[in-house]
Amino acid sequence: MVTTCRVKRVRRRHRLDNRSGIAVHSVSPDHWIAVSSSTDHPESHSRPPIHELDYEVKAEVVVSSGSQLKAVADDTRSDIMNLLSERAATVTQLAAVLDKPKGTVGYHTKVLEDAGLVRVVRTNKVRAMTEKYYGRTGRTIVFPRTPKPDDPMWFVNDALKHARPDAYHEYGKFTSRVARVPAEHIEAFTERIMELAEEFLELPRGGDTVFGFLAGVFTTDHPAFDDDSDGDSADE
Repeated sequence: MVTTCRVKRVRRRHRLDNRSGIAVHSVSPDHWIAVSSSTDHPESHSRPPIHELDYEVKAEVVVSSGSQLKAVADDTRSDIMNLLSERAATVTQLAAVLDKPKGTVGYHTKVLEDAGLVRVVRTNKVRAMTEKYYGRTGRTIVFPRTPKPDDPMWFVNDALKHARPDAYHEYGKFTSRVARVPAEHIEAFTERIMELAEEFLELPRGGDTVFGFLAGVFTTDHPAFDDDSDGDSADE
């Protein structure tokens, strides 16, 4: 059996991603990750090819101004961001997929460009006109807070709003767990969730179904035992 191991240094952020790869919260320190893979073990599972964008993009972009927050809190602009996470596209191509007038999509694209969320990644000369291809400025857009102050759970609500009624089909898998856990362990666990979210975006594109990925750790108001309580004490 041949086993390879590669070690890479990565910078991560503890954050909450929504369907557009948009994120919230603080910076974590650099750390090292060792990834091992077996090349000929009968029980090993080969990973599917990684989806790569057809343009250069930063791993993440941090934005916080009011105009930037407002720019993302719109369904059409969120859809544009989603589409550009697959490949670069012109306003004409985006309008065709979104089934919206070219002028409308052009306006929303300009709002995103002015907010620093998308940019022209290449151009193509067609007869006397120059087509502009747009792409995201960051694979993940990091925000310090939700775009809508009156809706602290906007990222979650926005993701669920677009879930289809048949979300519990053969591929739909959901789970919810509650546990009293020290904060330092939650930080490490959140790190793993974010790595899984990035792996989801790296899956190859294809088929005719758009899937959503929603995961996160949050504080709750569930009751809990005290640290001083004795689980072996008898009832009086």
